[in-house]
Amino acid sequence: MMVLTCLLLVTIMVGLWRVVMGPSRIDRLIAVQLFGTAGTALLLLLSQTQRIPALLDAALILALLAALLSAALVQYMRGDQHD
Repeated sequence: MMVLTCLLLVTIMVGLWRVVMGPSRIDRLIAVQLFGTAGTALLLLLSQTQRIPALLDAALILALLAALLSAALVQYMRGDQHD
């Protein structure tokens, strides 16, 4: 489990680098989606290893918020192209 957790943390760090240094908006959007996915997976792993069922609820909420954020960012980016 420790290897998976470290891999997820490395994935989040690479995503953060892509958000800061990304060449385009699409790269940044995909990195934000990566945060939601990796964060949800990290919470699920912690829930299993620490035996804290409340983290399952937090993972579900994070997954829903990540999906809503992605949809909102797409709409925002779509609006910028028409101006």
